[in-house]
Amino acid sequence: MKDDELLRYSRHILLNEIGIEGQEQLLNSRALVIGAGGLGCTAAMFLASSGVGHISLVDDDLVDLTNLQRQIAHTTQRVGHAKVSSLKESLLLINPNVSVEVYPEKCTPDLLQNLLNARISINVVLDCTDNFKTRHEINAACTQNKIPLVSGSALRMDGQLTSFDTRLAHSPCYACLFPAEEAPVEESCSTMGVFAPLVGVIGSAQATEALKLLMHMGEPMVGRLALFNSTQFKWTEIGYKKNSTCVVCSQQKTP
Repeated sequence: MKDDELLRYSRHILLNEIGIEGQEQLLNSRALVIGAGGLGCTAAMFLASSGVGHISLVDDDLVDLTNLQRQIAHTTQRVGHAKVSSLKESLLLINPNVSVEVYPEKCTPDLLQNLLNARISINVVLDCTDNFKTRHEINAACTQNKIPLVSGSALRMDGQLTSFDTRLAHSPCYACLFPAEEAPVEESCSTMGVFAPLVGVIGSAQATEALKLLMHMGEPMVGRLALFNSTQFKWTEIGYKKNSTCVVCSQQKTP
């Protein structure tokens, strides 16, 4: 680690839970953030500032004026620009030492397989999307490739957070928790609204989980769903288990 890195990450290095070894693990890690909106902006900014060495961003959307109420990495001057390019610019302003790769395209099963295979060795995926179908596609790809997945969501005044790590025999997957055949009525913040700081709370929590997974630190939220009510500022936790008949993960074998 260079002198300027020792200074930049000194507050991490001072922590017994991280130290130089943990910080070096982050510098050598690769994270994939899918979605460059409210959750993705916050999560990616903390990944970059914390020193995750390589960050890949996926989103096909453009910055819109309505995004600026909560998507804090974008600016008024970048309205009309690709969100992934805008987010990359903000990440490099925070930390020019990280490598940021952008994919200004729709998240599809083919793209996921290309990104999650051994070619670039992604170590953790953050699902910052707001589409049920896409969430299931991300889960299937992460399960198949044995890559930890941190899932967050935020709508109106409420948020959710959990993690999946199907490298572990006991870990459920997203389909265990939210079966595809029980798809809810799709709702989005464009029609239902979302409280601006809420996406910051959940996005920061996603970054926390991802950093823990990358450093093998603490206890991840595997098998635990955290629900956040911002009007009461109250967290509630619900436990859930692996579904032995899950069509996605029940047939997956651990190494």
